[in-house]
Amino acid sequence: MDHQPRRLRHHSERPRARRPNERHILKPLPAPAFPTLEGAAPPAPKLHAPRAPSLAAVILLSLAPFLHAETQTTPPPEKTSDAAEFIHWLLQEDRDLRGIPFSEVLASTTGKKILPVDPASDKPWLEKLGGALDRTLAKLNDPAHPMHAAGRINEASRFIEDELLAQCNKVEGWSCGIPTTTAGTEQRSGYPDLRLVLEDGSVVYLDPKLFAAKSRTSSLRTFYYEPKTTTSKVQHDARHLLVGVPHNEAEGGQLRLLGWDLVDISRIRVQLKAEFQASNKDMYRDETVVLQNPPPAEKK
Repeated sequence: MDHQPRRLRHHSERPRARRPNERHILKPLPAPAFPTLEGAAPPAPKLHAPRAPSLAAVILLSLAPFLHAETQTTPPPEKTSDAAEFIHWLLQEDRDLRGIPFSEVLASTTGKKILPVDPASDKPWLEKLGGALDRTLAKLNDPAHPMHAAGRINEASRFIEDELLAQCNKVEGWSCGIPTTTAGTEQRSGYPDLRLVLEDGSVVYLDPKLFAAKSRTSSLRTFYYEPKTTTSKVQHDARHLLVGVPHNEAEGGQLRLLGWDLVDISRIRVQLKAEFQASNKDMYRDETVVLQNPPPAEKK
């Protein structure tokens, strides 16, 4: 096949139109000349891959039409009240509000630590406290004691506190009293009931609890703690002891205290009970009562 010599096109000539199905053949460019050292290969040119869009950008771009449509047709949701959000949170069944170490609760609410009781190293002062409790029960079980004239068994708890306070103060080197609040005032109500200072200056908080002997394994609430800021009665890192005192429920017409248990509160776990409550003052107000037949003394 004869080959005709290729004619050189003058720069003034127009390039001919590409025929249908005609392909351009791309010729490789000559490799750039790099100055090289003897025996060293020229560096390979760097290839830059196109940057892929981020995942967040892809999601936003794909959802943009739907988000735009929703903003055009759906009114903004109404803001729920703080109370409604809190109630919804309380009602969630997967909330873990059981088995909380009380030491963690107290540390979070007061900033104070509950120091664990070591039955071995703390034995000397534990035995002295046991002796004070023995004397306390002996005095309270005397039929002539004012405790037996109390109208309700629960009222006997105050007598136990007072007598235990007196007996602890009879121990040489000890000082027992009512705990003071953050504001610096003594307060009988609330946890704990008594503050005992030992001869070495360490503090032990005591919380006597009276309970029916038959209810020892009951699951009903017998210990509770209400966190407060200005009226918190825990002001020291200290040991905490619950003094459990079982009674005979006045069987045979005579109340008797049957013994005592010292419980290391650092070892107990508590649960949070959601409870909504109101007092008589909250309920029986002029704006809440819609009809009334008042007692004779209130009628005019």
